Amino acid sequence: MSVPSMNWGYPTPIKFGPGRIAELAEHCKAVGMAKPLLVTDKALSSLPITAGALDVLAKAGLGRAMFCEVDPNPTEANMKAGIAVYKAGGHDGVVCFGGGSALDLGKMIALMADQPETLSVWELEDIGDWWTRADASKIAPIIAVPTTAGTGSEVGRAGVLTNSDTHKKKIIFHPKLMPAITICDPELTVGMPAFITAGTGMDALAHCLEAYCSPFYHPMSQGIALEGMRLVFENLPKVYANPTDLEARAHMMSAAAMGAVAFQKGLGAIHSLSHPVGAVYGTHHGTTNACVMPMVLDYNRSAIEERIEKAAAYLGISGGFDGFRAAIVALRKELSIPETLTDMGVKAEDLDMLTEMALEDPSCGGNPIEMTQENTRALFAACM
Repeated sequence: MSVPSMNWGYPTPIKFGPGRIAELAEHCKAVGMAKPLLVTDKALSSLPITAGALDVLAKAGLGRAMFCEVDPNPTEANMKAGIAVYKAGGHDGVVCFGGGSALDLGKMIALMADQPETLSVWELEDIGDWWTRADASKIAPIIAVPTTAGTGSEVGRAGVLTNSDTHKKKIIFHPKLMPAITICDPELTVGMPAFITAGTGMDALAHCLEAYCSPFYHPMSQGIALEGMRLVFENLPKVYANPTDLEARAHMMSAAAMGAVAFQKGLGAIHSLSHPVGAVYGTHHGTTNACVMPMVLDYNRSAIEERIEKAAAYLGISGGFDGFRAAIVALRKELSIPETLTDMGVKAEDLDMLTEMALEDPSCGGNPIEMTQENTRALFAACM
């Protein structure tokens, strides 16, 4: 096996390599945790990898406390329930363990557990300097342990939370939401169901692709996004066909983190469409991204064609823009991704509402073509 064990610092300290979950307790202690709460989702809560992580904590005298009431699109109700468990247990830090939902909700619990009750989490949306409303000294330390390869939340300073009343997703930001330490152990991803492997992997691709196409100036993110796309194209089909391919799993974990680092350059219409669909219909985020990806490429073609041609050349894809689009469609088919939003259960009568929600989503500000009521509604229609 050629998967290395490495320590990186980009942008947060990353402990990368097979078996490194064994270090969880020592890293908890290093950031001041004596009684951590492990936050995961319902599906993971009963799996051996979660029991193994709890065993590591327990053997070090850190307890084995867990909160797992996390919805696929976590809400403020999930957050409040988690905070109640956190406070009742006298916890002093959070281990975010799982996919994007668990990582995001764990961050929200760490952020809000000790803030004044008068402060609403919605007052910390990623707008201007709203994050300064939080008392940074009261944010609990966070350790992130991803068990999927897609979201990249393990290297991010934000979390996505869905308002259970309005069904709108909001990005909650604070610099101290960056995990103090991240453990990337590809062995933890081996047991993922095939559809989760596919959906999370396409989420990583969406992050890299949209960052690469964003019109903003950020050459560092541009380079990371391009290499991240290469890793996904080369390795996602491998892990989908052979879940135990640890080397390909490791490359996908790298691509996921790279996508999240890159998208500080911006996201776009893929996420603007996917966020409201996921909030209203409860669809898997990465799968929804993959579903709309070819149509968004068409939508943005006049602004990104030359850039995509360069990416295709780097990736070894012939045919320029059309060849790149065809490669996306072929990858979707190989991974059994739904071809249209209709296939995912979206109803035509909801498109006006979804259009309004998409235009309110902060991701639309990074799209290469300005998103308007008319062209966004047409884009949704093209995805049906």
